[in-house]
Amino acid sequence: MNWTRGRHAAIGLAAAAGVSAGGATAQTIELPELNVTAASPILRDERAAAAGGRTWPVGVLPVATDVFAPVTVVPRDEIVRRQPATLGEALRDRPGLSGSTFAPGADRPIIRGLEGPRVRIIENGLGVHDVSALGEDHAVPFNPLGADRIEVIRGPATLRYGSSAIGGVVSATNSRIPQFEPPGGYSAEAIAGLSSVDRGRSTAARIDAGHNGFLFHADGFATRSENYDTPDGRQANSQARSTGGAVGFSKAFEQGYVGLAYSRYDSRYHIPGGESAELNSRLDPEQDKIQAQGEYRFAAGPFEAVRFWVNASRYKHRELGLEHEEHGHDDHDHDHDHDHDHEHEEVGRDTVHGVFRNREAEARLELQHAPVALSFGGLTGAFGVQAGRGKLKTSGEGESLIAPTDTRTIAAYVFEQIDFGQGLKLQAAGRIEHASVDGTATTYPGLTPDGSDPVDRGRKRKFTPVSGSVGLLQDLPQGFVASLTGQYVERAPSGLELFSRGAHHAAGLFEIGDPNLKLEKAKSLEIGLRRSEGALRIDASAYHTWFDGFIYRRLTGVGCGHEFESCGEEDEFEQSVYSQKNARFYGVELAAQFDAVTVGRHTFGVEGQYDFTRAKFTDGANVPRIPPHRLGGGVFWRSTDGFFARVGLLHAFAQNRTGELETRTPGYDNLKAEFSYTRAFDRATARIDTLTVGVIGDNLLDDRIRNSASFKKDEILLPGAAVRAFVKVGF
Repeated sequence: MNWTRGRHAAIGLAAAAGVSAGGATAQTIELPELNVTAASPILRDERAAAAGGRTWPVGVLPVATDVFAPVTVVPRDEIVRRQPATLGEALRDRPGLSGSTFAPGADRPIIRGLEGPRVRIIENGLGVHDVSALGEDHAVPFNPLGADRIEVIRGPATLRYGSSAIGGVVSATNSRIPQFEPPGGYSAEAIAGLSSVDRGRSTAARIDAGHNGFLFHADGFATRSENYDTPDGRQANSQARSTGGAVGFSKAFEQGYVGLAYSRYDSRYHIPGGESAELNSRLDPEQDKIQAQGEYRFAAGPFEAVRFWVNASRYKHRELGLEHEEHGHDDHDHDHDHDHDHEHEEVGRDTVHGVFRNREAEARLELQHAPVALSFGGLTGAFGVQAGRGKLKTSGEGESLIAPTDTRTIAAYVFEQIDFGQGLKLQAAGRIEHASVDGTATTYPGLTPDGSDPVDRGRKRKFTPVSGSVGLLQDLPQGFVASLTGQYVERAPSGLELFSRGAHHAAGLFEIGDPNLKLEKAKSLEIGLRRSEGALRIDASAYHTWFDGFIYRRLTGVGCGHEFESCGEEDEFEQSVYSQKNARFYGVELAAQFDAVTVGRHTFGVEGQYDFTRAKFTDGANVPRIPPHRLGGGVFWRSTDGFFARVGLLHAFAQNRTGELETRTPGYDNLKAEFSYTRAFDRATARIDTLTVGVIGDNLLDDRIRNSASFKKDEILLPGAAVRAFVKVGF
């Protein structure tokens, strides 16, 4: 018994096929493909559905052509080969993408120079529910080893997930809520890797099974690394480890499925560089999450399908380290969750500086209507509603950064697409959202004390962002597809941007929010040209975005201690202030691959990439911490016998267009190489399906790499020459 589904990992959805029992024998049922893609929730034609759920041979550039804006795809085989510990590590060398690289365990993705609350990270269609948008030192509680695919979504599709995703969406999908029965009733996979630069070890395993429509999934992972090597020696306080896993159950029936999953994430990582290393600063995030998901297809009527997503999570992390200076000992604040929040201990004592807790729940319901035949083309569409609530609690220095906040959102969105025929399609989308943030606003007398005290008072801000987009897609000769999109997006300020008010120990900043911030508005135009067929594969785009009231964190040049009264006199923390100013971003992203020669089972080819982001305020000043121009290329060889090899060089130019109080970042060259071999087996005789082994080299020139988008670029170097060996066994 088996069943099929259309699948696209951008949002973790799939069409579920049913199973039914007839007597003692299960009956095979195959439903028509119903594909939900990253570009929209709308039913696609069979050709597009097949493309949306396709897989690519190892090493082939993944290009999604039937989308209205670029979608960067990291398939499962690349995740297995590279075994990244963070989402930033998995994405940061792709055109238009980089990472915060604040710490080996905290490397959040950056999209086109935009980060933090402008980049939404989702797992299986809903938010990961963490506090990583509150600071670069905070980790995303998701390990890529558990992902089937990672995708970065830009443009109109982001309206499906929230107006806060003004920069883009990083979507990780997995089978923790299983939606199909594996051939033969079960499948399993185990992977392992060793890394030289940090003495790193990683392992992961998962199993999927099903019978008569009852489906089961379980997975687990563990990673550990020591202080990594750089061209200048060992990077102190850079070790990290993480463990976690999940278990999920589903019931598939003839017209859909419904499932539930529980997952656990536990990590501890250290913060390298400067005073953080001296004080042995480290964080220990942990999260428990429950997810539910389902789909039902109607046999007839005005609607084709209804889908739902629900998740709820409990997140906590402590910021630990040695005391910087002596304070009075405070014994009265004990935490029954073993947090031991003693913020004022003796010099040299290891202590908990702050605690962050986040409880969050989110739900989304979506209806896809039946196709409508119009005189000028076929109309397909979907609309949905989404709601969420997050309660952030802080203590210790965490509470000095931001008092507890309560954030609520409710939204409605609609997608409609018209297929005019002859390869021309138009898509329009809209979203209206209501967001409220309830917290404590602090009014400061200035950037340095003047004798008067800051004033705290409760405040509730309400916003109603309205966003819309329109896009055209046109098939061209020779398999090329061109796109043109326009987008208007409004974003409500986050709680940290509004209400931050003090020292953030792990980040090394004294942050001051602005409770009077207005909506951030952005207008974007983008053109694209893509091709996924034949010997030449290309993914190219150019964009221009105009921001009205761009919210950014401005370094003031003032040093602070733990209290505002010390600003201008101490220098433990750099003072930063959230401000608003008009800005514009523009850039180009290009990735191309060409199969130059094919001899028998062997293909030899070349590949290249180029990207840049230019970001300026309208007064002529540069937006700070923007990635540099990058140019890269290489050669590859792949064989239908399972061999794959690649050598490539990525050159990052020096970033001289710096913001206020920002230093220049030198360029670098990153030489990479990899070799892998995959062999298929007959499971009936060998008891395994596939075996993949390989080795990957990174920064083989041992160059001094600094990340211009990182707050810590002047304090730390990224890892030096590294070699990773890996193995994957499929059962």
